[in-house]
Amino acid sequence: MVRVTTTDRRGVLRAGAGLVAGGVLGAGCSAAGTAPHPAPDSAASGAAADPSHTDARTSAPPLAAPAPRAFPGEPAQITHGPRDKPRLALTFHGQGDPGIARALLATAEKHGARLTVLAVGTWLDEHPEMARRILDGGHDLGNHTQRHLAVNAMSETDARAEITGCADRLKRLTGSIGTWFRPSRAPTASPLVQRLAHGAGYPHVLSYDVDSLDYTRPGAPAVVRKVLAEARGGSVVSMHFGYPDTVAALPDVLKELDRRGLHAVTTTELLS
Repeated sequence: MVRVTTTDRRGVLRAGAGLVAGGVLGAGCSAAGTAPHPAPDSAASGAAADPSHTDARTSAPPLAAPAPRAFPGEPAQITHGPRDKPRLALTFHGQGDPGIARALLATAEKHGARLTVLAVGTWLDEHPEMARRILDGGHDLGNHTQRHLAVNAMSETDARAEITGCADRLKRLTGSIGTWFRPSRAPTASPLVQRLAHGAGYPHVLSYDVDSLDYTRPGAPAVVRKVLAEARGGSVVSMHFGYPDTVAALPDVLKELDRRGLHAVTTTELLS
């Protein structure tokens, strides 16, 4: 695995600082649902951040995205994978400025890591090219509801629309409804939402056992400490696109995981 240099880290920190100065931030996914929603993002500025990736709305051919898989023996709601293997999954709530998302994906790929991205449907509507960028990097792409509202508190009709709305967008962009479903504004799904997700084609709901709390903007060192204090073999770590603290923290998280012999893989790989 490639190790980050001091120069690389400073570059990532400068990128994160620039994005903070621009005032473009993502939304957290707390159980209480009180984290702020992101400011509107500019698709043009996102494209400029990574000109090597084409816009899915124009010339890009259709993607061949994996379909959801059932993992026999795993519960309907998964919080972690096998504890006896030196692997874990870094999962990201997909929302916010696409420039920050690209920085996180590039950092992970530089270290040989692969992520799981649970995308919000409205984010995919605004930045459809990100579906291609995520899948081209070898990462998992899944469903984090259409509008990132408190899905557990909704009526059956509204909750179903949130799940299927995002699934429809994923299928239109990638040919698949995505590999995983995660409820919005809650760490776990209610029995109703779990049933609706299964009916939409997701055999499992993806929860987590480590919350980075990066959406609280505690600063990069605090994010690093929180993740490394709790992560172990089989862990599923919750993180977010949209926060410069996460961009700054990720190199140190990956470097220390590497030192411990823990490899960051997609959730599909973690459970395979």
